[in-house]
Amino acid sequence: MQIQMQPMGEYQTNCYIVTINNKDFIVDPGIGATKWVMEHAKNPVAILNTHGHFDHIWSNAELHSLLHIPIIIHKDDAFFLQIDQFGINIPKSNPDIVVENEEPLEIAREKIRFLHFPGHTPGSCIIDFEQIWCSGDFIFRGSIGRVDFPYSNPQAMKESLKRFKALPFDKPIYPGHGEPTSIKEEQRHIDYWLKVL
Repeated sequence: MQIQMQPMGEYQTNCYIVTINNKDFIVDPGIGATKWVMEHAKNPVAILNTHGHFDHIWSNAELHSLLHIPIIIHKDDAFFLQIDQFGINIPKSNPDIVVENEEPLEIAREKIRFLHFPGHTPGSCIIDFEQIWCSGDFIFRGSIGRVDFPYSNPQAMKESLKRFKALPFDKPIYPGHGEPTSIKEEQRHIDYWLKVL
């Protein structure tokens, strides 16, 4: 497995290319991601959105039109691809696959899973590549996703954090903003976040 990362746009949203057996999965292509993805993804097979906020999906439409590969997002965030929530002329896109549960998806003969951790958005997910997780805006290094946006839900975030805290294993985490971390590292902070939410 190979992981390439590039922060995109003024919000420095991490776009990832996760390569498994020479197949490139594009995770959260944000503002201005197209050129970088086209230069670095040699065999792209899917566009995966951890959630639907504009800084994570901005380049969906452009990459879809160039690469003709599926856009995949959780069903509870699919509506974000069609609304201009903040009035910034977001390029709209359509999901080709809408995830409804946590069963493994087989894409180009590789299995991935969308693990549902709502709170930041209704359909916020961690994308499980077995060896690593892409956590979007659920968990960051030393922090968690905001819950004061429209469609955010602090109570749902609390339940997601409790689930995260109870995980009995460790794994590298590549978040939507900032530097990589791990499950065990971030579990140390969960009690604090549960208190302040």
